[in-house]
Amino acid sequence: MVNLLRNNPLTHFSRGFFYPFAGGRFLMKTPRLWKYVLIPFLINTVIFSLAVWLGLDFFNNRVETMIPSGDAWYWATLYYFLWLVAVVLTAVLVFFSFTVVGNLISSPFNDLLSEKTELAIRGKAEGVPFSLREIGRILVDECRKLVVFVIGMVLLLLLNFIPGFGTLLYSVLSFLFTVYFLAIQYTSYVFGRKGQGFREQRRFIGGRMFMAFGFGTGVLCLLAIPFLQFFCIPLAVVGATRMWCDQLSPTGPGEVL
Repeated sequence: MVNLLRNNPLTHFSRGFFYPFAGGRFLMKTPRLWKYVLIPFLINTVIFSLAVWLGLDFFNNRVETMIPSGDAWYWATLYYFLWLVAVVLTAVLVFFSFTVVGNLISSPFNDLLSEKTELAIRGKAEGVPFSLREIGRILVDECRKLVVFVIGMVLLLLLNFIPGFGTLLYSVLSFLFTVYFLAIQYTSYVFGRKGQGFREQRRFIGGRMFMAFGFGTGVLCLLAIPFLQFFCIPLAVVGATRMWCDQLSPTGPGEVL
């Protein structure tokens, strides 16, 4: 019975969900890692502030002027409906621009943070030494993932043209694709440092699918919490590294909460 409670999809999902949040607790207990969080935090703050400013400017000066309006009740209804849709689309644009661009620019620092986190947990961090060549490789990998993500989201958008259930199907699949991408995004720093490719990373995630989806959902929730958005990327990097270390441990995963 105890084994069943520990090894079921819901338990794995919840454990993965709390890893990004546990990253904050781990950072609070490990002050020597703070200096590796400072630069990504400043980058994220600038990028998020810029994304919000551009999003508001785009909405106020362009989108809102294109929404039709009139004195009749149906024009007012249409106006507020389209206004709500425009707000949601602008928020989505801000969210993805912050997530993607922030990860791309701060990726070299995230790689170093992942290495130091593993060192703090295991007492060693074997892998390819951090260098200018590694920075180039990291940036190339981030650009590839960005292209794959954009193509995937564009293809999923086409589902909205399916009559009836197309929008519902798009909502479900885009959510699953996003949380899966977030799991790929943040575990890639560990596998990249080990000189391992996407095949090994896919095998790791595929064997822990519910945990990976839980982790991605946790990151998505962090991005939705005001102020914590600025810390989301380093918390996710630390959380993903802890998840990898816990799964690597022969004694099984440690306590996350």
